[in-house]
Amino acid sequence: MRILHISTRLILGGSQENTVLSCEGQADLGHDVHLAFGPIYGPEGSMLDRVRAFATENGRTIATHEVPDLVREVSPLRDRRCLAQLDALIRDIQPDIVHTHSSKAGVLGRLAAWRVWKSNPARTPAVIHTIHGPPFMPVEGSPIGRAKVRTKNLIYTLAERRAARACHRIVSVADAMTEQFRARGIGTPDLYTTVRSGMDTSPYLAPEPTREAVRAELSIDESDFVIGTVARLAQHKGHDDLLDALGGDMRADPRLKLLWVGDGWWRDRLMERAHTLGVEDQVIATGLVPPERVPVLLRAMDVLAHPSYREGLPRTVPQALLSGVLPIATDTDGTGEVCRDMQTGRLVTVGDTAALRAAVRWAREQPNEARALAQRGREECRVAFSAETMVAELDRVYADAIRRARGPHDSAADTGGRATS
Repeated sequence: MRILHISTRLILGGSQENTVLSCEGQADLGHDVHLAFGPIYGPEGSMLDRVRAFATENGRTIATHEVPDLVREVSPLRDRRCLAQLDALIRDIQPDIVHTHSSKAGVLGRLAAWRVWKSNPARTPAVIHTIHGPPFMPVEGSPIGRAKVRTKNLIYTLAERRAARACHRIVSVADAMTEQFRARGIGTPDLYTTVRSGMDTSPYLAPEPTREAVRAELSIDESDFVIGTVARLAQHKGHDDLLDALGGDMRADPRLKLLWVGDGWWRDRLMERAHTLGVEDQVIATGLVPPERVPVLLRAMDVLAHPSYREGLPRTVPQALLSGVLPIATDTDGTGEVCRDMQTGRLVTVGDTAALRAAVRWAREQPNEARALAQRGREECRVAFSAETMVAELDRVYADAIRRARGPHDSAADTGGRATS
């Protein structure tokens, strides 16, 4: 098969890693794989070098295509140009599958692919979209702020409804994503299926380097208790909540450390907050690290904290479990499908800094129980989150999408969002 993936930005991030691993696995299976994306910029890093360096044993590579006007921000002029650029790209490549990722690429990519499909529905392409996380923002803040969020959410909802009528299958990384989209009247139930966001599990399961070796490298003492994060330093990831929850405990006990893995636009203000709280010397900020460094740094942690305000299903939670590290996460979106409280981790209410602090204290005071929860989660994640499992499940989704796309020629747009089979 010839497969075209379309993603908005190829930065270092969970959805991007999912997309790249899908491309690599499909190329390994002998498919002709293409990856399109918008301009890459900012402190979050890029996965482009990895994609360009990839080659199978048989010399297959992943063809890359930068789409100049595929940008994250809503921009009517650039969005119109982007739609034309994607239309031309799809007609040039003539893929069997167009698989879109992220909100902006998902909407524009599906509409462009559908225009091509409508012109010759008996051939190509079948159109699939993956929901990595919800585009809808929580309604909070001032009355003016809430009104703006409601307007933005309405625009996203209308766009997603239209885009759902322009694809043959929708993949959710968590059941919660399907529930949220269906609650907004997006698509029909038979469009959706859940495929966990796979990863290369072997580096997390490997015994080397040891916890002691990684801690020595980071100048972390064995008596220190390390709460780690693996996330962009961005507003909705909850680093402020960690400082609010643990600032007092950290001032009282210098052995309590934060290990922040990642970078982002909020780095300077977060470090300034740590300085103001008097705990700057207890915050270890690695900055941007290559993906292969993440499994190593996880070994230095006693717990993985992920107090995010919105997610699809955060990859860092199963990554922590695979590494034998207890996750403490907020119960947002699909997180609770993997981090189940007192079964495979600790789950707290979003924004509840007191509960976050209590969960960290519990993990510190009950290390044997914490390790037992992490071990149970580790066994569950070995297969469920492997890249091989994800690629195999996507292959089945693709086969069904092609069957739908090449069935009777009355389009999904004419059947309320359900491609006929």
